[in-house]
Amino acid sequence: MALMASDLTQLGFLLFVSALVAMLCRRLHLPYTVGLVLAGMALYFFHIHLKWHLSKDLIFSVFLPPLVFEAALFINWQQFKKDFPVIALLATLGVVFAAALTAVGMHYALDWDWGSAIIFGVLIAATDPVSVIAMFKEAGVQGRLRLLIEAESLLNDGTAAVAFVAVLTILAGAHQNPMSIAGTLLLTITGATFVGASVGFILMFLAGRTPDYLVEITFTMLAAYGSFLLAEHYHFSGVLATLTAGLVVGNYRSSASITNAGRQALGPFWEFAAFVANSLIFLLIGAQEAQQHFAGIWLPLLVAVVLVTLGRALAIYPLCALFAASRLKVQFTHQHVLFWGGLRGALALALALALPEGMPNRDAVITVTFAVVAFSVFAQGLTMKPLLRKLGQLSKKGVQDRATP
Repeated sequence: MALMASDLTQLGFLLFVSALVAMLCRRLHLPYTVGLVLAGMALYFFHIHLKWHLSKDLIFSVFLPPLVFEAALFINWQQFKKDFPVIALLATLGVVFAAALTAVGMHYALDWDWGSAIIFGVLIAATDPVSVIAMFKEAGVQGRLRLLIEAESLLNDGTAAVAFVAVLTILAGAHQNPMSIAGTLLLTITGATFVGASVGFILMFLAGRTPDYLVEITFTMLAAYGSFLLAEHYHFSGVLATLTAGLVVGNYRSSASITNAGRQALGPFWEFAAFVANSLIFLLIGAQEAQQHFAGIWLPLLVAVVLVTLGRALAIYPLCALFAASRLKVQFTHQHVLFWGGLRGALALALALALPEGMPNRDAVITVTFAVVAFSVFAQGLTMKPLLRKLGQLSKKGVQDRATP
């Protein structure tokens, strides 16, 4: 009981810090995520002990479900179907291109062994849905651009997760050919989609049988976490399952299947849930960034940042060019935002921290991953709004109304 009280006390303290940071960032016109990371670093330097630490289990089991679900809840289904070929290609082949370029570069430029180089390339290739969704929601970006970058970041997580597990399995001595890897990816996608759709439809069918909007919201919470955890239990993609469940619930939300009070309460409730999850994640990122020792390894860090940036360019521009003559053409301004808006964050850190203890270069992979995430948060985070403004992609109303994620 005392332990639980201690956890709740720290949760309250972190939420208090988050609220103060949100107020300060609005006043100083700073990105909220950058402010949170700085606050997390300050907590560490002031010797304020945090009992919670970023881990794969904490991120996947606690933080990702509400963030992914809330993003999917507001996705325009018709536009998503229309742009699915672009999104799917960027989220699959784009991840492969980015991972390959990064791995080859780390091997030849830094003399890393192929295993370490490939595993780093894979875990850093996918853009982090947590960071991307927070940044673009805060910036007030709307329309097709927001759909493209949010949906791509949600889907490419599943690709990277499958590739990450496949590479670890091969490094452990198991033999997998390209066909078996492709089969695993297909099973992961179809299984996750089935789980997410089933959980979403069943729980929303039950929600439609009650006049109590609080019960309806409870069922949506169960849909978010239930789809994620069930998919992960069967080694499918939890992100894709929750994305599917969110799309199902979003469809119910726009229909008469639930009460009017439920439809009105759903948006604010999930926006608050996403705000809390985002706040805690970026505070913890800041606290763990402050513990890293980057001095003396500037060359590997610089090489990694350059390679990851080039890999993102390779994942965006050539693939978008394939649609240049079709109705799915992606504007150059959108391509520039997709390139620079490919932020890395908690997802990459979770995968790096989950690497087995005996893996060669494990500490170097973790340190370099933290460095790339730091670059992403500060360099890309601080320049994203100016870039959006220069490219004419900012919604003035969105920036005024939504200063926090």
